[in-house]
Amino acid sequence: MNLNNNLNNNLSTNRKAPSRVYHGGLKKNLPINNNPIRPIHPVRPPMRPVARPNITRRHDNDLNFNNTISSTPSAGNSAGVGALKMKKPTKRFSMPRTRPNIGSASQVKHGVKQIIPDVGPDTYRIIPLGGVEEIGMNMTVFENEHDIIVIDAGFKFKEEATPGIDYILPNTKYLEERKHKIRAMIVTHGHLDHIGALPYIIEKIGMPPVYTRNLTSLMLKKRQAEFPHIAPLDFKIIEGNESIIIGQTSVKFYGVTHSIPDSMGIIIDTPYGWITTPGDFKLDHLDEKPTADEEANYKIFDGKKEVLLLLGESTNIENPGFSTPESLVHDNLEKIVKEIKGRIIIGMFASHFFRIAKIVETCESYNKKLVIEGRSMKNNIDIMIQAGLLNIKKDTVINAQDMSNYAPDKIVILATGAQADEFAALMRIATKQHKYIQINERDTVLLSSSIIPGNEKAVQKMKDNIARSGAKIMHYRTSDVFIHATGHAYRGEIEWLHRKLKPKFFMPMHGTHYHLRLHADLANELGMPKENIIVPDDCNILEIRDKGTKFVKLDVKAPDNVVMVDGFTVGDIQDVVLRDRQILAEDGIFVIVAMLNPMTGRLIKSPDIISRGSVYLRESQDLLREIRTMVRTTIEKAVYDTRNTPDLDYVKDIVTDTLGKFIFRETAKRPIIIPVVLFA
Repeated sequence: MNLNNNLNNNLSTNRKAPSRVYHGGLKKNLPINNNPIRPIHPVRPPMRPVARPNITRRHDNDLNFNNTISSTPSAGNSAGVGALKMKKPTKRFSMPRTRPNIGSASQVKHGVKQIIPDVGPDTYRIIPLGGVEEIGMNMTVFENEHDIIVIDAGFKFKEEATPGIDYILPNTKYLEERKHKIRAMIVTHGHLDHIGALPYIIEKIGMPPVYTRNLTSLMLKKRQAEFPHIAPLDFKIIEGNESIIIGQTSVKFYGVTHSIPDSMGIIIDTPYGWITTPGDFKLDHLDEKPTADEEANYKIFDGKKEVLLLLGESTNIENPGFSTPESLVHDNLEKIVKEIKGRIIIGMFASHFFRIAKIVETCESYNKKLVIEGRSMKNNIDIMIQAGLLNIKKDTVINAQDMSNYAPDKIVILATGAQADEFAALMRIATKQHKYIQINERDTVLLSSSIIPGNEKAVQKMKDNIARSGAKIMHYRTSDVFIHATGHAYRGEIEWLHRKLKPKFFMPMHGTHYHLRLHADLANELGMPKENIIVPDDCNILEIRDKGTKFVKLDVKAPDNVVMVDGFTVGDIQDVVLRDRQILAEDGIFVIVAMLNPMTGRLIKSPDIISRGSVYLRESQDLLREIRTMVRTTIEKAVYDTRNTPDLDYVKDIVTDTLGKFIFRETAKRPIIIPVVLFA
C-alpha cells in the first residue's frame, strides 16, 4: 500500500479532524504522542544498522542548513541482495517562477560562447550597454578600427524583481576584453543614471581618462571619495564647444540644456558624417520657440556636415508639445517664498542645481533664513560653491536647532526626500523622526520634483503623514502653479531636434522599449525610412558599414547579463538567489530539524519545526501537530526504503516534496522548505 496515497486519502476524508494522524492506523482519533509510529507495511526484519558518520557536534546557533550531513552507501551495501532501487525525485515541489526581468528581452543563452568579429576598416560600431530597455543605467560604446570611446556609465536603482539589491550596473565584459583599445570615458553630465556605475567599472576597463565639464568632474570627485581604494581619476576638462583628438578619432562637444548645469552633447567625426548624441536634454523656450541661447547651442549643425547617426533620448516621448521652462518654475518659487505665511518646507532632488540657487537667491532677497537638510543636498551645495555657481551670504544658512530664534514666516527648509526615501530628510520629518523639525498646521510643504516610476505608493504614504500633521501640501501635479519642470524633452522638442539635425540614420535610447518604439515611429513620420532606424536592446551590436551607406544590427550580442551591487558584493547575482529572496518575501520559510537514531532508523524525538514569514505556529497548533506527524512518518518510511543504500539526500527530498504539497493544500502558500536530518 502506498503511503502517500494513504496520506492523501486521510487528508481528503478527514479535513476537519484536528487529531488525525498519518501513521496509517485504522483509528483516526488516536492521541498524538512521540511514541514510535508504525506505518502500514508488511512485517519486516529489524533494520540493518546504519553506519554512524564521523561528525563533530555543533552548537545550534552554528548549524548550517545549507550543508547538512549526508552519508554515502558503502561498496558492500550497494550490490546487496534485495537492495531497493530508489528513484530520487527529479523535481522539487515549487511554484513556477519567472526569471526576474532585469536583463535583456532577448537573452543570450548562457554557456554559449559567441564570437564577436573585430571592427573592420570604414566600419563604426555602436553598442548600448544599458539605457535602451530601462530608465537609467545609461552607457554607450563607440568603436572603430583603432579606438573605443565610452559614453557615460550610469546605474539603475533596484526594482521589485531584485529584492535586496542596491544598484544594477551595465555589463562591461565586452570592454574588459578590449580595454587596450579604450581611449576615453566621456561623461555628458552629473546625474547618477550617467555617472553612478563609474567607480565600480573604471578599474575593470583600464582607468581611461575621463572627459567632462568642470561641475561634473567635481561631482565625480565627491563620489569617488566614497571609494578610497580606487586610484584618482584622470580628468580632462572640456570648456565650451571644443574639438579634440582622442586616439585617432576626432570628437566635438556642444552645450545642451538639462536640469543640471554643464550638460553637453557629443559629436564623433567620421569621413561620412557626424555621429552625435545630445545626451539628456530639453529646450529653453518661449511659447514653444527656442530662445536665442538655445539656437546658439545647436548652431554647430548649421550645414557644416551631414549628421550620419543620431542617438536620441526618449524619456518623455509620450508627452506632447514642449516641456515647462525652468524659468517659469523659478518665478513661481520666488512668488511662493515671498507671499506664503508660515514656514515653508521644499522637497526636491539634490541635483536641481539651478532651482537650489534660485531658492537661495530668493531667501536672501526677502531676508529669510535657509535650513538645509540632507547629506546629498549639503554635498551638492558645497560643489556649487566650489564651481562658482553659488555664492551664499554668511548669515543666510542656519542650523535646524536654531530655528526657534526666528519667526516661522522667516524660515525656509530645503530638504532631500521628495521620493519618500526611507532615511531622507523629508521622510524623517513626515514620520516625526527628525530631532528638530516637527510639521504643524501653519507649515506649507512643496514637493518640487516628479515621482520616479515605482515610488508612487511611498510618496503617497509620505503625503498622508504630512497631511495628518495639518500642513498644506503643494505638489507639481495638483498645484495651480508650476513648481517643477522636467529635465527631459517632450515630443515637440524631440521633433524640433530631428528637423534641426536631419540625421541619415537613427537609434533611439534612454527609455524603455515602448518609449524607444514611439521615438522610432516619430522619426519615421518625419520622413526617415524604416530601414534606417534600429530600435536596440541592451548590448545589441550596431554597425555603420560600406562608407556610411548601411546601418545594420549584428546577430551576436555583447555579454548582457547585468551586474548587481549587493552590499559589498559586485557581480552577476544568480537568478536562484533572487528567486529565493522573492519566495522568502512572499511565502516565507519552513525549517525541519530531525534527529535520527542510526541503529533503528527511527527519530529520537518529535522533529523541531521553525517557521518564519509563512505560518504563525503559536496560533496553528493543530497544523503543527499534523506537520510533525507527517514529517516523522515520511522520514522513517524513506529511511526504511533506503535501508540497504542509506541516502539522506533522498530522505530530505521526499520530506520537501511531501510537506510542500501538504502546506500548499492547507495554507495556499509555497514556502521554502529546508529539511535538516542528522544522526544522533
